[in-house]
Amino acid sequence: MTSWRDRSGHRSRFVSGCLQFLHFGWLEVVSCLFPICLFGGLAVSKYVDLPIDRYDALLAYCLGLTLLFWVVGLETWREVAVIFAFHLVGLGLELFKVQVGSWQYPGDAVTKFAGVPLFAGFMYAAVGSYICQAWRRFDLRVSSYRPWPTTVLAILIYANFFTHHWIVDLRLPIALALLVVLRRTWVFFTVGSRRYRMPLALSFGLIGFFLWIAENFGTFLDAWNYPDQVDVWRLVHPAKFGAWALLVSMSFVLVASVKSLEGRLYHRGTPATVSTPEATNVEPADLTADITAAEIAPQHGDANQSTR
Repeated sequence: MTSWRDRSGHRSRFVSGCLQFLHFGWLEVVSCLFPICLFGGLAVSKYVDLPIDRYDALLAYCLGLTLLFWVVGLETWREVAVIFAFHLVGLGLELFKVQVGSWQYPGDAVTKFAGVPLFAGFMYAAVGSYICQAWRRFDLRVSSYRPWPTTVLAILIYANFFTHHWIVDLRLPIALALLVVLRRTWVFFTVGSRRYRMPLALSFGLIGFFLWIAENFGTFLDAWNYPDQVDVWRLVHPAKFGAWALLVSMSFVLVASVKSLEGRLYHRGTPATVSTPEATNVEPADLTADITAAEIAPQHGDANQSTR
């Protein structure tokens, strides 16, 4: 028979778990501040008459947001540089996809080139902003990251977005290869005083799912339209979820490439937040110290006891 004290203990663990989940959700919301502001701009520009074309206003708005985030310290200049790299990579993809008819942008704009408004790159930059913000707020550490094969696969993912229009779609074999490469890669994160871990590949899938949901909101707000959404809005095909998961993995490589150089190119004396197999394949006496440096935040030194 379960005693009253035992039931109380179970109830306390349940309440603690709920509070941790709420804390996790709050950190996610704060990390999504740029995407939330972007969707706010999309909503306002759809339902409010503006003195200039919608896409021109959105470009000015996104540039202002980026500047504001940097001025108030929400993002560093290195993170802003990474975010603009996302913008350029996304813009290149947009220019191609619009030309082949994958989707379209309704409405005119002065800042529209080859059918693509320049603001469109900020939808990819929003993903980069989320990754940078989440990296800091969750105190992320990545272990056993294999930079070269992951980078090669990221390049193949980006290339496949173009080439599948002419040759066989290699999305599935690339995804399987990515799972093999990341099979031993873990991401460690902190919520409150507790430390958790998750397979990195799983995090890509989860983020990709929520990006698919965000894409549905974006098309509903007429930021862009797929061919079957021109006359009436329809749910974006679920297959796009897989494409977003692959895009997240490609996006992660850009951020991880910078993070893996911490302590060598900048913030000298601090450990990199991305550890590679070469960095962790050391003598047993040094292994504990390396894991402590790479997977546990200095401000959460006691969190190792709560790793799950």
